Amino acid sequence: MPRLSIRIDFDDEGRLGPGKVMLLERIAREGSISAAGRSMNMSYKRAWELVADINRSFEKPLVTAQTGGRSGGGAALTQRGQELIRHYRAIERKALSATAAHLKALQAISRSPKRG
Repeated sequence: MPRLSIRIDFDDEGRLGPGKVMLLERIAREGSISAAGRSMNMSYKRAWELVADINRSFEKPLVTAQTGGRSGGGAALTQRGQELIRHYRAIERKALSATAAHLKALQAISRSPKRG
């Protein structure tokens, strides 16, 4: 079945898509940017670059990080970060619901083998 991928472009202020949203969700779960990146097979540097890009794209930060030390560092989503995930996932659900019949029709005419 074809999959729908939602990417939101914010004028010249950046973009948000499934990869960045998944990174935010993993940060919330792991409590760490580096651990979230590792869970996605992403380098430490790349994970931090994406978080910096996400934070630059919004008026207020979506991720806060504490540097390591004796007790280690960590990261957490701000309330805005949590809101962003909720809104993005709601958009995704509505878009998938609205396009299900069209996706099925595209599958029927594609070269990909039918499943089920």
